[in-house]
Amino acid sequence: MLPVAYDEKFLDIKQHTLFDTLDAARQEAIRDIAVINRLTRQELKQIVDAAIDLEMWDEKDLVARWQEWRQTSRLQGREFKKWALRQLADQLAALRNSITTYNEQQQTDARRIFGMCPVQSEKTLCCNLRTIDAVQNCGFGCSYCSIQTMYTGPDISFDQNFRRKLEAIELDSDRHYHIGTGQSSDALMWGNQHNILKDMLWFTRKWPKALIEFKAKSKNVDYLLHTDAPRNIVCSWSLNPDIIIRNEEHLTASLSERLAAARAVADRNIRIGFHLHPMLHYQGWEQNYSELIALILNRFRPEEIVFISFGALTFPRPILNKLRTYGIKSKINQTPMTTNPEDKLTYPDPIKTQLFRHAYNAFAAWHQRVFFYLCMEEARFWDQSFGYRYPDNATMEAALIQSAWSKLPATA
Repeated sequence: MLPVAYDEKFLDIKQHTLFDTLDAARQEAIRDIAVINRLTRQELKQIVDAAIDLEMWDEKDLVARWQEWRQTSRLQGREFKKWALRQLADQLAALRNSITTYNEQQQTDARRIFGMCPVQSEKTLCCNLRTIDAVQNCGFGCSYCSIQTMYTGPDISFDQNFRRKLEAIELDSDRHYHIGTGQSSDALMWGNQHNILKDMLWFTRKWPKALIEFKAKSKNVDYLLHTDAPRNIVCSWSLNPDIIIRNEEHLTASLSERLAAARAVADRNIRIGFHLHPMLHYQGWEQNYSELIALILNRFRPEEIVFISFGALTFPRPILNKLRTYGIKSKINQTPMTTNPEDKLTYPDPIKTQLFRHAYNAFAAWHQRVFFYLCMEEARFWDQSFGYRYPDNATMEAALIQSAWSKLPATA
């Protein structure tokens, strides 16, 4: 477990780099690299500068390179850090020493909206989700949400070049993808403002082997109900008992409103998913989550559900400082907490296991009919909660995609 002091140190050393100029997804990913590897000021500067340079040169992303090195190297701790930084320096030198070439057409910065999920990690059993971000910052006010640490103010930013950037994204037409939108802002709360849903549906039709997930806590599904949606989309809702929604998920739709929106979408032959994430531990949690799951079982058919995930309350330490400045009521830190491998705050193992086992057992009737998984959790919790685990992230990703594709309608 990393010492608490490093988190405070990071807040200081990042001020001496261009870290704050990075987009939100890269900030999250590079912060995790820094915490796990305990980067010095100079090492963080080296990585941040490299991330910016590689993006300007339209070369392979730094975070993708680092994740690849982590997965292929057997080195650990300081030895891995030294080796990876040498790899980075050597690859940058090779690029600088090669002949500079320009494309005939002006490059777009599509990578700013397309990349890996910011919480993807080799420390967890992960689905390798890709993300597309149309909007920066969220209009909701969930007390635990890491989005509030990604941006310096409350302003909402719509990407004015979103369609052009979507057009620049090139996927492998022979493989399947799982791509989520809703990581840097709620995917549905804005409706079709600035044509963001229209453009996303265009992208979905362009790449019929990509499963596009719209993840939300919103009830705003009107646009999807009045358009012809392609078969390869899934609308998913993050769910919690109403007592948590009222106290911690400020301004979001109520549980009944979210379920009504999901029911309306399912009735349009659009597949749906649910994320019990983050699950919270509090007085009465067992009964509340049992009642929530009963509502799902009673109102939906397993054929309509692409996947259901569980995940415990987990957030970076800076959330606490943000929360203390808001002047709102919250109890998310009035509980025993420990740190995970990324030095984020989360529940101790026994609490997590209780939460996950209880939820999974409550869904017993659907165990063989819906794909269940854990999000942002270490592999041991799969064993303790489900009684099995996938051997690695790639296998878990392939299993999720295969299961999801079997659930999609023949036609939209």
